[in-house]
Amino acid sequence: MSIIYNCRHCGHTIGKLEQKVIETSMLGFEQLNKKELEEMIHYESNGDIQIHTICENCEQALGQHPNYHELDFFIQ
Repeated sequence: MSIIYNCRHCGHTIGKLEQKVIETSMLGFEQLNKKELEEMIHYESNGDIQIHTICENCEQALGQHPNYHELDFFIQ
C-alpha cells in the first residue's frame, strides 16, 4: 500500500509513502472535515491512497495571483 501526495492543480507528485501498515491518525486525517476528506483523499482499487494537496509552485502562484482562488483550475 502506498500513500501518494499529488498536487490538485498541476498533478505533480509531491511525495510517496510506502508502508505495509499505516496509522491514519499519524497522517492527520482526523483533522479534516467530511467535505475535505471527500475532496482530498481517494482510495484506489489496489489499496493505494491518493491525497490531493497543493505543491509549493502552485501555492506560490496562488499567493501572487489571488484571483486564481476563484477558478477551479488555473493551470491549463
